[in-house]
Amino acid sequence: MSRPELPTEASGPETPRWAPQPTYSNLGHPHWERDDSRFRAAAEAKLQASPSSPHTGEVRAHLLPSKACRSRVSGSLSAEPQSSPPPLPKKTLARTRSLPLRGAGKPNPPPAAQPGRRFLGSVSVDEGREGPHKAGPACPPAQLPWGWPDAHLDLSLHDLTRPEAVHAALEARQLEGLHTVHARLQARLLGGHPGPCHPGHGFRLLDTAPCMESGDTLYYRMVRVDEEAWHVLAAKVPKPGTEEPHPWGLELQASMPPHFNLQGLCGLVPEGALPETPWRGPVMLVAEVPERTVAQWLAEVHAQRPSEFAWATALMLLQLSAALERLEDRGAVLTKLRPENLLLAAPRGCTPHGPPRLLLADFGCARPRPPGPAGTHALQLGLLLRELLGRSVPVATPLVLGLERLAAQLLRSRPSAAQARCALQTLLWGPGPELKAHVAPLGSWLRVRRTLLVLHLAEQAAGGESPGLEDWLCCEYLTEITEASLRHALALLWA
Repeated sequence: MSRPELPTEASGPETPRWAPQPTYSNLGHPHWERDDSRFRAAAEAKLQASPSSPHTGEVRAHLLPSKACRSRVSGSLSAEPQSSPPPLPKKTLARTRSLPLRGAGKPNPPPAAQPGRRFLGSVSVDEGREGPHKAGPACPPAQLPWGWPDAHLDLSLHDLTRPEAVHAALEARQLEGLHTVHARLQARLLGGHPGPCHPGHGFRLLDTAPCMESGDTLYYRMVRVDEEAWHVLAAKVPKPGTEEPHPWGLELQASMPPHFNLQGLCGLVPEGALPETPWRGPVMLVAEVPERTVAQWLAEVHAQRPSEFAWATALMLLQLSAALERLEDRGAVLTKLRPENLLLAAPRGCTPHGPPRLLLADFGCARPRPPGPAGTHALQLGLLLRELLGRSVPVATPLVLGLERLAAQLLRSRPSAAQARCALQTLLWGPGPELKAHVAPLGSWLRVRRTLLVLHLAEQAAGGESPGLEDWLCCEYLTEITEASLRHALALLWA
């Protein structure tokens, strides 16, 4: 009986062949690729040599693979008819040493593509059965969710054996992280700046009474509306009979970029933009709505504990010195520094019980700075500090003693606003007078202090607490301070 030629089938991973019944492969011969005619001839010769063997059927069952498991290679079978071998005796096998490759009785659809769940160089079971090609790394290093530690810290295996290299890498990464935290907090505290006014803006007065009164100005809450957003701003209305502000100072205020401690202008509320207003003529529109002045704050905190009062005073003076530093950089000086014209507002994104945001708003008293030493505001700042300290019961705490020392140095040495700000930062967050010696390990102190701040911010984040204004000011200090500036601040305070 002749056997017809089997049809040619394409092989490859794109066109898998599924057996109609479960297929078995012998474990001892995983790559069975013998020629069909030669294999049958060898089997028949062995059977003819021992036809009466009781294990004939079992031998033939182990030697002859099923048709579904034979290798179907195009051109391997001859097209000429061949004589079939005599029938073999049937014998039922009690067990087999083969494993099923496919258990389904009908073809299954190919597995759908799934998202990568592999890790470093792992190979899934399905990939191992796809073909003879070797599987490469499942996830290249550039796509790992966590970078290699040595590459991330710029460390080699040799550097890991040197403590100084490890410390330098960790210090650099720590400082980089503090810079990131400072930038994000600054974006939150300064975010949402309304920008300048445009002709298409509409205005609406929220209150007919002023929300706050400073020494020479009334502030009214307003809403500026455009097609995309609306902002709550403040109209800055001069009191009747007040001195006309100097135009140079107003031009300086309009040209200043946004700063956390400088009042920002958004333009003018044009005359006739509102049907009824408590003022006449155009008035300036400012970005921040003030809540009170420093003079009003002093009248409210007389019952506060001396230690808390000293801390709040230092934080306000720190912000004031930052504003004066920006003016000195622009070649300007304030002729008058009055507590009734220093404004306090709630910082954006902070708790209402935290320290307030100080705003320098009295640009009408600004003039070009005369030639001479840089400490043009030191005298006024020292007098203001002494006035603030005189409002509280004197207590010999380290911070109060340091503020008194700074007030004396401001009146005597006349440091710049930048030097005064650095001295206030040192009083608030260290180091103390015990490190004033020239041989003091200021670098080690700075590294430890940065580490403690990172841990403090991490504890806050783990507890769901958002960093506040004081955290941002401390982060600003520890990211910009150097050993040289620390020595100058300690010399100014404790020389």
